[in-house]
Amino acid sequence: MLRGCRATHRRGLVKIGFLGGSFDPVHFGHLIAAQDAYEQHRLDRLFLVPAAQAPLKPQEAQSSAADRWAMLQSAVEWDRRFEVSDYELQKGGTSYTIDSARHFRALFPTDHLYWIIGGDQLPKLHLWKEIGELARIVEFIFLERPGHPAKVAPSIPGLRLHRCDGHLVEISSTELRQRARLGLSLDYFVPHKAIVHIRKNDLYR
Repeated sequence: MLRGCRATHRRGLVKIGFLGGSFDPVHFGHLIAAQDAYEQHRLDRLFLVPAAQAPLKPQEAQSSAADRWAMLQSAVEWDRRFEVSDYELQKGGTSYTIDSARHFRALFPTDHLYWIIGGDQLPKLHLWKEIGELARIVEFIFLERPGHPAKVAPSIPGLRLHRCDGHLVEISSTELRQRARLGLSLDYFVPHKAIVHIRKNDLYR
């Protein structure tokens, strides 16, 4: 199910991007990365996909799926470029990208699908579950700083990579949770509506 999914009326090839993560909490680093990929690769749609549990970071998410969904939805509900999928949250358990890719391929059988990752993940791609099949289903957009050489990706048959010169704002969700625990401001790091949700529900205390 794609909650908040907006219909597209574009004819012909549709380019759809997906940016996954724990989003605990969502911050401007996530959203700037999404915007960079959307603009530079001229995507038609971009889905933010919060994970139930990331396989390589099993303890990353600390707040509930409902809270992370609410923060993310409130952060982008005004922006018609971005949509939020609750597929991984509804599925539960460990969120493997291959499962999500198969789900989205079934929903969008004729469109071009792009999975957006940080450049630091390139050397680890061989560790991803069923990476050979995943490389067949989706292309990858990886974010790097302008002027910096791309990190070396392992040899994976059929892997299709597209560089995105992103701004890569250095914001850590772990640091933001610590700031919340210490009573420090989240302003200028986190969208205001997400901050309101954090305060209202006393998250990360």
